[in-house]
Amino acid sequence: MLISFEGIDGSGKSTQARLLHDYLSEAGQNPLMVREPGGTDLSEKIRSLLLNEDVQVEPMAELLLFSAARAQLCREKIRPALNEGRIVICDRFYDSSTAYQGAGRDVAVEDVDIDWLNSLHQRATGGLVPDRTYLVEVDAGTALARRNRSDAGPDRMEGASDGFYERVAAAYDRLARQEPDRFLRLDGTASISAIQARVQSDVNRLLAAARTEG
Repeated sequence: MLISFEGIDGSGKSTQARLLHDYLSEAGQNPLMVREPGGTDLSEKIRSLLLNEDVQVEPMAELLLFSAARAQLCREKIRPALNEGRIVICDRFYDSSTAYQGAGRDVAVEDVDIDWLNSLHQRATGGLVPDRTYLVEVDAGTALARRNRSDAGPDRMEGASDGFYERVAAAYDRLARQEPDRFLRLDGTASISAIQARVQSDVNRLLAAARTEG
């Protein structure tokens, strides 16, 4: 089973991804958790480039670098784990590129561009599609306030404008409406424990359904 967590920076998605990993580990599931970009030697080097404020990266180059990191991660880590029957939890997957680079950076705003971008995702992932995507939703202002409270300063991505994050949030909303069977929308302003409980309940239901089908 492939599970992804999505949301704008400051939504709390990474916290929920870690909590789910811990929950499944305690249940004896041996899940694999990965982050994007990252998770392999090559992908982590790409991550360093992408988040470095001193490096100027054009929008199309940014998209292709994210896709390159994702392709390496899928082939080196995600696909082998899935073949072993493990649950894989992704802190971001290709929906992030659709929202951040496609909409946020205006790389894919026309239908023809979106079709091309979707084809790129399929090539980069080898056709992998999450079985469940948890979209942790907060507005851009709430997310910014949370990022400002962080001890670490903003990286190159987190330092983007409010308008950028509004476009990203709107893109996530469109994706969730287009694929309601895959996305589960979560209120990111709820308590961490309340969101955690909803995720755990949904995952348990999915696992029970998979066992029945098996």
